[in-house]
Amino acid sequence: MKKTHSLAISVRKVFNIITHLTITIALLFCLNSSNAQQKVIQLYNGLPHGSGGRTSAEQETIKNPMNTKLVYNITQATLTAFIPDVSKSNGTAVIVCPGGAFQTLFIDWEGYDIARWLNEKGIAAFVLKYRTYHLVSDDPYTEMMDNINDSSFYKHVVPVWNMELNDAKIAVIYLRQHTKEYGINPSKIGIIGFSAGGSVSALLAYNYTTTTRPDFVASFYGFISDSIRKSGVQYDAPPLFIAAATDDELVPVTHSLLLYNDWVQSKHSAELHIFSKGGHGFALRKKNLPVNEWTNLFLNWMNVQGLLKR
Repeated sequence: MKKTHSLAISVRKVFNIITHLTITIALLFCLNSSNAQQKVIQLYNGLPHGSGGRTSAEQETIKNPMNTKLVYNITQATLTAFIPDVSKSNGTAVIVCPGGAFQTLFIDWEGYDIARWLNEKGIAAFVLKYRTYHLVSDDPYTEMMDNINDSSFYKHVVPVWNMELNDAKIAVIYLRQHTKEYGINPSKIGIIGFSAGGSVSALLAYNYTTTTRPDFVASFYGFISDSIRKSGVQYDAPPLFIAAATDDELVPVTHSLLLYNDWVQSKHSAELHIFSKGGHGFALRKKNLPVNEWTNLFLNWMNVQGLLKR
């Protein structure tokens, strides 16, 4: 009887040990999976060329009307990888460029949140933290808005565009060199951007080389100046998706129209959606307006391009 009781206790002990080990392994696996999905990739070794010698520390704040994270004074470009579950993956990869008037990045709102949404659709997302104009105050949002309202400011931003364009090019090269690592198709690598990020994606759409050509491009309420358009549309320009709102208070909708017209007049594939209401920076915010349909329209467009097929 004692032997039977002792055996039962031993069995319970072994069972408890196995259970604890299983739970521990599962937790470690989840942690590792989470870290793998948000791997941060340095795009340069050392200070990138063209940074003007700036070495100031990158900073963050949530001091802004939206109470969302702003990153500013970025001197080291990175990609943050968000990889979908293998069972969902379709092999398409998107470089996501958040906006912030070339001076800050709304890294959650127009970056990480977009990346997680893309993951749900089986798309690998890589949030590009590109280099930005240097700010000097401890209130970057107010300084950014003051700069936007200064008509002479954009002449100071043009040199920054060269850095941001190079960051986008390096991001494309990196992904093409690491397709197996991330389970992506080398011919299904695109770039999308919001506001100033839409300008970065447009810059690349006009100014790629053989090794840096994106397979598709999207610009959402992007600032598209003559300086961005000056090189013209290339003969093998990638398919383009554009969305904006007529009542945009920061970037006139005519910027999106210029981008669309350039593609159409050069006889390249483009799709344009202009919503009557939605303002600037609608991204994934729920507005109970037709503008919220941009996500479905974008996915439909991607499907037509063959980007959602496994």
